[in-house]
Amino acid sequence: MKKNDLSLEHKKLLITGGTGLVGSAFKTILSDAEYPDRHKLWNMFSQSVATVDESIFNGKNIIHLAAKVGGVKINTEEVADFYMINSVLNQTLLSVCARAKANKVISLLSTCVYPDAPYVNYPLTEEQLHLGPPHKSNFGYAYSKRMVDVMSRAYRQQYNCNFITAIPNNLYGENDNFDLENSHVIPAIIRKVWEAKLNNKKFIECWGDGSPLREFTYSRDIARILLFLMDNYDEPEPVNIGNTKEYSIKEVAELICHIFEYTGEIIWNTKMPAGQYRKPSSNQKLLDLGWKKNSYTPLEEGLKKTCEWFKINYPKVRGAK
Repeated sequence: MKKNDLSLEHKKLLITGGTGLVGSAFKTILSDAEYPDRHKLWNMFSQSVATVDESIFNGKNIIHLAAKVGGVKINTEEVADFYMINSVLNQTLLSVCARAKANKVISLLSTCVYPDAPYVNYPLTEEQLHLGPPHKSNFGYAYSKRMVDVMSRAYRQQYNCNFITAIPNNLYGENDNFDLENSHVIPAIIRKVWEAKLNNKKFIECWGDGSPLREFTYSRDIARILLFLMDNYDEPEPVNIGNTKEYSIKEVAELICHIFEYTGEIIWNTKMPAGQYRKPSSNQKLLDLGWKKNSYTPLEEGLKKTCEWFKINYPKVRGAK
């Protein structure tokens, strides 16, 4: 596969899932002076792929973010929906891009695609992706995302398509989904703490026991890394792209309470699902490509930005009713 063409024409981006967490991060970083070479060379795409003129994908660089996503509870309740909706979406998008001769496609996966112990060794590295089944808490979603890697390799092999995949870990940031029933852990805790503070509640309830460990990456960092890969990576193997420092859910909850200056108690509901205990990943491959480890936003800094945004925009945030 030849090095990606970086001419002006081939700098044009089409980003699916433009209203989501990472799509919103792209809007922010591409609208300021951070990427002057791509100013006005990008568009967000939020329509059904099946209903549009395929020619809009011709020659474009596609960053595929669109997906049905959610937290541990809804993932375990809607296993078939997560698998079918995402599988159809991904298959349709890649087939359209192949027919339309898109210049390049980067699809965003998730570390939940990896097998659970005892099939893997930690930290998770890219060659371990298909060594066993994913954790049961993300079964449908994980397999739908894992198959994007398979489809991307198949289109590359048969049609010489420059399709690659990138694997982030747990994402957070502005414009997330803050629905308490189906959001991920950080937006759920942010909303719980802020509403408890507003209503003078003496405690908040969090799911599980707080012990599971997670790596968290700020959404704008992921957007920047995907642009870096667009210009610097063209191989079939996936790339882990997340920040690799682990925090317990308890530590994250306490940090959010500190940021909001909330002094109430955190009560852990162990009857609710907590998900996989840990899934640490290695981003060494990304670092070897030239990404700088100190380019990641520290968790406390990213949480402060996210909490401040939430305070300003509440209750008109996504998922709040």
